[in-house]
Amino acid sequence: MNKLLTAKGSKYNLFLILISLCLIIMPFVYNSRTGLVVMTNVFIFAIFAMSYDLLLGYTGIVSFGHAMFFGIGNYSIAIFMRKVDDSYFNVLLALLVAVVLCTLLSLLIGILTLRLKSHFFAMLTLAVAGLLLVLAEKWRSLTMGGEGFTFPIPDLFKDRVSLYLIALICMILTYLFLKRFTDSPLGKVLVAIRENERRVESLGYRIIHYKIIANVIAGIIAGFSGVLYAISLRFVNTAVFSIEVTLDALMMTIIGGVGTLIGAIVGSGLIEFAQHSLKDLAKVHWIFERWLIIFGIIYILVVMFFPKGIVGTTRQWWAGRKMKKKMRGSSSHSSNDVSKQESGLEMKK
Repeated sequence: MNKLLTAKGSKYNLFLILISLCLIIMPFVYNSRTGLVVMTNVFIFAIFAMSYDLLLGYTGIVSFGHAMFFGIGNYSIAIFMRKVDDSYFNVLLALLVAVVLCTLLSLLIGILTLRLKSHFFAMLTLAVAGLLLVLAEKWRSLTMGGEGFTFPIPDLFKDRVSLYLIALICMILTYLFLKRFTDSPLGKVLVAIRENERRVESLGYRIIHYKIIANVIAGIIAGFSGVLYAISLRFVNTAVFSIEVTLDALMMTIIGGVGTLIGAIVGSGLIEFAQHSLKDLAKVHWIFERWLIIFGIIYILVVMFFPKGIVGTTRQWWAGRKMKKKMRGSSSHSSNDVSKQESGLEMKK
């Protein structure tokens, strides 16, 4: 059994490595500006969706205000680069500021609200995100309000190929880190909390500590994705705090597969390409001008036919197929053994 799992894991890892190599080679073969912009957004939102999947898929925490960390990342890099010169050292310094702010906010929210039931926590995170949105709109001397502002960045990030590769590498590293984290003993405790919180608490675990750790890590990664998103646009406004950003991450996670990590990447790709394609089709026919309705229909169909997400349902189908093959093999072996025994008895007679 262990050999079978190892072989399956090695094939899966080889498949992911091949996909990663193809993505690395892609900008040198298909150098389309629009394609690179869309793919860069896919990688950035995949990082954001994976941070949300850590909360929803592995810990069972529902948050409607996850965009607050994304917005903090956006404004940290934007304000910092507008106030100082556009050097690489200042980019790293702005990233550090974003990480510190997201850590402090996620830690504070976790300590104050994670003791509550899931729906109360979801409502409180939505309220905090709304508060930050109002603060960003009213503090015009710092944020320029809803109109937003542009800011300078180093020349390396202005090149679309370089930014594409940076976003891709960041996505791969984030996936590897979260995969290692969720496979660790701490990650197993988080999954146990998701399945049965009371039983884990009865075993002596302080579940609030584990929830806070997951919330802090998810907040830091969401803030990091916000930094990358602001760099890709070189512009920021208050829309990054809106609930639509959180709902996008929720949709990416559900469509791809909750609790899979790789499903967040798949969901990000599907949603970003669907939005881009439907917007382009609006020029062809008037019906596609209502692309949000069509997008909603697509979402409903995916949820109906893939109840565990694309990756989750595919894994379930593949596991069922393997199990059927194994049962057929065992039944054929048992029938052969019975026939051998019968033939042996006949020979004795």
